[in-house]
Amino acid sequence: MQALAQDIELTPDTLAYGRVAGVRGLLVEITGPLRRMHIGTRVMIRDGGRSPVACEVVGFRGDRAVALPLGSLDGIRMGCQAEINASDATLRPGPSWLGRVINAHGEPIDGKGPLPAGPALYPLRNQPPPAHRRSRVGEPIDLGVKALNTFATCCRGQRLGIFAGSGVGKSVLFSMLARNTRSDVAVIALIGERGREVQEFLEDDLGPEGLARSIVVVATSDEPALLRRQAAYTAMCISEFFRDRGDSVLLLMDSITRFAMAQREIGLAGGEPPTTRGYTPTVFSELPKLLERAGPGVGKGSITGLFTVLVEGDDHNEPISDTVRSIVDGHIVMERQIAERGRYPAINVLRSVSRTMPGSADPEFLPDIQRARALMSTYADMEELIRLGAYRKGSDPLVDESIAMNGPLEAFLAQEKGNAVSIADGYSQLRAILDGQRGKG
Repeated sequence: MQALAQDIELTPDTLAYGRVAGVRGLLVEITGPLRRMHIGTRVMIRDGGRSPVACEVVGFRGDRAVALPLGSLDGIRMGCQAEINASDATLRPGPSWLGRVINAHGEPIDGKGPLPAGPALYPLRNQPPPAHRRSRVGEPIDLGVKALNTFATCCRGQRLGIFAGSGVGKSVLFSMLARNTRSDVAVIALIGERGREVQEFLEDDLGPEGLARSIVVVATSDEPALLRRQAAYTAMCISEFFRDRGDSVLLLMDSITRFAMAQREIGLAGGEPPTTRGYTPTVFSELPKLLERAGPGVGKGSITGLFTVLVEGDDHNEPISDTVRSIVDGHIVMERQIAERGRYPAINVLRSVSRTMPGSADPEFLPDIQRARALMSTYADMEELIRLGAYRKGSDPLVDESIAMNGPLEAFLAQEKGNAVSIADGYSQLRAILDGQRGKG
């Protein structure tokens, strides 16, 4: 009854219509009552017996609204009726959505029947919780990846960016996190993914057990830019529903770069000027609006956000990487050189940072973590001299120790895709390595 009352309340007293006045590429120009339209207004274009085409207003030119379609424009012609929907886009997520695969509209695409409506409306473009009312991040969360659990510990409600170039193993790490991370609910957004990889991810990486506690939102690379962008909003909207119920939500989004690229397409189509490397100003205003919605809520629930960032040209200071890194609560850096020498996941722990460290690490093992970092840093500084044979053994005891420890530490950081290592086991393995070296000394 509450849901029905909300629907009645949101039903407009009158319907407003416009007309299609022109189509330029992917842009649809609409004339009509401009006062009833604003940026983000949904418009349904109807042409006789054909299925209506949903569009979204992205700008205004003179006496016309400019809209981008959320589907194919085939068959649209001059004079088609454009029904204006003044209300904002919303969803009704519910607990029965668990185990389902949906598109950016919140519609099922897994062939398992319709999705029951949830108890309340949630806007796709919601506001983040007030900063002064938010809870603090919670206890450490087990990601199942020992390199991250040990050297970049993540807490409940934290947001981490995973930065990697193409072909470095980002998707493999993403699948390990999806399967192994402990949470009440997992919301997984595949934005701009290759279509063939979706089923592989569901069956091989997530599996029936992982899917049972997950909701997967899919927008493949061939879909319109509006849908690719909306997939991120849909995933965040669903996460907020479960967070408000008091659940610990894991939000995995692959990738935030494709969200930014979709926003760039939308901005350029709407007439925005290209600025930094072709990205439009709204890209850099939309990123914080999206990412700040993740994190702790005002009550018990939280959204732990893990966002992958596709680094263009292996430049970790390119605009999207730099912007995301400045917003999130830590960054995981994956490097091609590490992948090329066969160590997976190819995480550079020296360049990876969790902003909750060292407070989130077990105080008993913190000296071991610091010592291991110091040894890896020393070896990295001297690596070129060591490989060239320019370093003489015995010149520096710390360098000698770092050389002896390099192999065991590299082996510790490697992990098979199907294995999961808990936080406690990771600490124990690291201590055993360091104690073994002390015994030899």
